[in-house]
Amino acid sequence: MKKVPGIDKSLAFYPLNLAVLTVSDTRTEETDTSGALLADRARGAGHVVVERRIVRDDVDEIRSAIGRWIADPGVDVVLTTGGTGFSPRDVTPEAIKPLFSREMDGFSVVFHQVSMGTVGVSTLQSRAFAGQAGDTFVFCVPGSTGACRDAWDHVFAFELDSRYRPCSLVGQIERYRGVCP
Repeated sequence: MKKVPGIDKSLAFYPLNLAVLTVSDTRTEETDTSGALLADRARGAGHVVVERRIVRDDVDEIRSAIGRWIADPGVDVVLTTGGTGFSPRDVTPEAIKPLFSREMDGFSVVFHQVSMGTVGVSTLQSRAFAGQAGDTFVFCVPGSTGACRDAWDHVFAFELDSRYRPCSLVGQIERYRGVCP
């Protein structure tokens, strides 16, 4: 009998330490619904949000925030929202990709498949991407609350849950290697 991919609730849940970065020239703590959604969904799933920040659309500011989290062994995953489009100020990929030791090409593919169902071909205007820098995984999605909802509900909720089978990214996190298959 073939097993269907999904959450196996009979297995132990291992929480991750996440950092959330919003890249925007206009958002504040009060108006950042996208960063708030990612942080709220992460906490609701049982993860720990160690920090949430907002930085301007500036390569140095983005790289500084991400670099600090990559160097922090207490941060397993970084989720960013914003700066992935095609406006002249959208520089998140240019800021973060040089920090990667590996890119996760499949994330972009899966995100665009999900996004196609909610925004149609407008998904082409997103440069969503992910990768690994040191032992830290970094996922970058568009700045809209809808895009963050799509990313969490259809990708992160599964890929960041240790109980997801046939496997999840949690087993690749250094402190959980050997604990999660």
